[in-house]
Amino acid sequence: MKKSVLILVTLLLSVSMQAEDSVLAAARDGEERTDVPAQLELSLQQAQDYAIKQNRTLKNASLAVQEAYAQRWQTIAAMLPNVDGSYSYSNYLGYSATLSMGGNNIDINMPNVGALGVTASIGLNGQGIVGVLLNNIAIEMKKIALEQSEVELRSSVKSSYVSVLALQSISNLLDSSLINIQNLEQITQNSVTAGVAEQTAADQIRVRVNTLKNNINTQKRNIELATNSLKVLLDVPAETELTLTEQIDEILSPERVLTLLGEDFDIHNNLTYQQVAKSTELARRNVHMAGWAYGPTVSLGYNYTNQQYYGEGGMRMTPPNVVQVSVRMPLWSSGKRAAGVIEKKIAYEEAKNTLSETTDNLAIQYRQLRFNLTNAYETYTNEKDNIEVAQRVFKSATEKFKWGAASNLELTNASNDLINAQSTYVNALLTLINAQSSLEEFLNK
Repeated sequence: MKKSVLILVTLLLSVSMQAEDSVLAAARDGEERTDVPAQLELSLQQAQDYAIKQNRTLKNASLAVQEAYAQRWQTIAAMLPNVDGSYSYSNYLGYSATLSMGGNNIDINMPNVGALGVTASIGLNGQGIVGVLLNNIAIEMKKIALEQSEVELRSSVKSSYVSVLALQSISNLLDSSLINIQNLEQITQNSVTAGVAEQTAADQIRVRVNTLKNNINTQKRNIELATNSLKVLLDVPAETELTLTEQIDEILSPERVLTLLGEDFDIHNNLTYQQVAKSTELARRNVHMAGWAYGPTVSLGYNYTNQQYYGEGGMRMTPPNVVQVSVRMPLWSSGKRAAGVIEKKIAYEEAKNTLSETTDNLAIQYRQLRFNLTNAYETYTNEKDNIEVAQRVFKSATEKFKWGAASNLELTNASNDLINAQSTYVNALLTLINAQSSLEEFLNK
């Protein structure tokens, strides 16, 4: 019997230690962080993957899933056998007990005694079983939250990545325009020196040069700000040098936009719907949990005691092996359990209403996101054409001004139109990227 008890204790301790080691190992894996190189060259896909790997907020979401698994194990372990061991030693310091029988007193020695005890118990009820099901739902909800965080992070990285590319593109256009204007400034100044042009014309060209320089400096500050935002998403130090290897035209694909607009909306793929649906299922399970408060609790226990006396005398009053079986049935709680069931049923009805409302709202949101993407794509196409036209007009005005066929006012207007077209183009580009990312995130693509 002793051997069987020791085998049982060893087996249970082994299972418990293995489960604990698995949880701790998972937590340690979540704490690992790879070294960040001084330079990073990333495509859009690589940037998104890098952010997923490095982002601490996402790591916390992953740890929340591991935490949910640990909570489920606690619920399961509460229904598994619990084994406790004990050892006690008692020294009565030579005391003798006196027992009176038939007018005679009998002295009974109280020797020192050591007692080894092992207690095993297990309790089962309906609430514990339903609790495991609730933990499973909680795990699924944590996984959905993790997936949502990943999708949102990928979308944010894409918007930030394209913002940097767009600002760099505009900065390059402004640099090219500045070179042309500076050449015209030099030509005009030479004409003034030769006495064939007014100083006013040269001064007006200089104003355009300074304006372009200010715009270029503004763009450089914007590029730095956008790059720093991307570094935050990638969770890299500020001193890390980022090089983006893709171009805007490689990311913005008309085919991709048209394909996305042609996607059918399956609400079950939407992460928001999945989260609300799981919450509704959780509310339904809570009704069952409250109902099981009326159910019985079955307990099984085993106690082994081995007493060892050190000296003469002593009476063994404690049996070495005891098995206990009990069934506890709740009878009356002054309506507390009934009120608990009613409360969970009301919460379940509220959850079902929320799910229905979410379903309707998501259908409307899908139509709006498709409209936003369609409108943004049309606007982007128009603005891309406008900036190409503005560049041609500015180039033509520059050539005409160089040969005296265009006035200073025409050159100024062409320059202003180009700058405005560039600014509008950037806004249209970012609006398109955000609209595309929002629909992709909504469709979980």
